Amino acid sequence: HLASGNYVTARPYGIRNGVDFGHTGEIRKIDRQSILRNLDANAVVLLSPLAYSPTGEVFNVNSEEVATFTAAALGADKLIFLLDGKGLRDSRRRPISQLTVPAASRLLAGRRKLDAELRTHLHSGIRACENDVDRVHLIPGWNRGALLQELYTRDGVGTLLSAEDFEVTRQASVDDIHGIAELIAPLEAQGLLVKRTREDLEMCIDKFYVMERDGLITACAALISYQDEGLAEMASLAVHPDYRNSGRGDAMLRYAESRAREARAHGLFVLTTQASHWFRERGFVSLELGKLPVKRRQLYNYRRNSRVYFKQI
Repeated sequence: HLASGNYVTARPYGIRNGVDFGHTGEIRKIDRQSILRNLDANAVVLLSPLAYSPTGEVFNVNSEEVATFTAAALGADKLIFLLDGKGLRDSRRRPISQLTVPAASRLLAGRRKLDAELRTHLHSGIRACENDVDRVHLIPGWNRGALLQELYTRDGVGTLLSAEDFEVTRQASVDDIHGIAELIAPLEAQGLLVKRTREDLEMCIDKFYVMERDGLITACAALISYQDEGLAEMASLAVHPDYRNSGRGDAMLRYAESRAREARAHGLFVLTTQASHWFRERGFVSLELGKLPVKRRQLYNYRRNSRVYFKQI
């Protein structure tokens, strides 16, 4: 059933720059407990752009502010804004699928011209995220099924605003073994990667790092350090089929280089059978097998006949 009520308390907007805004109000408080009681009773709570003062006066308030204040009061997981325009795009007119709060703040403070609707939504989204709303979605073209696409596909069709990055690169844990195994299995079958069992992955999981997007492992790689020789090896680089040609392989390589430098390595090497050109295009040069660390030479699989490439870092 539907429930409505006096959930929003407001005060008069007052006189600003000599203009009396009359019955226009600004929000003071959201009656969180009343809303939650109705939600617990399986009611759909309807909020209108009308708010009341403690003395019974009625004010017109901004509907977007009602949504933002309510989402913050409830600690909502998502706040969704449906846009009339084409949505947020970069300087090349490509849709911006993800923004963090700092990035959104920089966008608003920059010289780039944004239409009034987008500026308003970005300001509201930042306020919501700063008040513990996990995600704010700005969805354009909502009358063409965009809402369903945004909610039921991983990448959506609008812009996701969040306090932290939606996709992060981090150290892998045992909980990631299944995702890593699914990612590398097709490459193992093609002979691109050395086959690893689940037990192998569990034993060396501390060597792996992953890129995670909303619970999905989109890329992975392993980094093995040989501190005595000042070298590190990157192995098992894999990118999810849906996210290839998106720069994630390069991002994982940069991450490996950064981690290797932190471990005081002066060089990074890889062994590959079919990706020689990819690594050469990124500054790797051929390296003789005899220059590998002794421990790594002892593990070299001559049947695979992998080529060795090296990059000074």
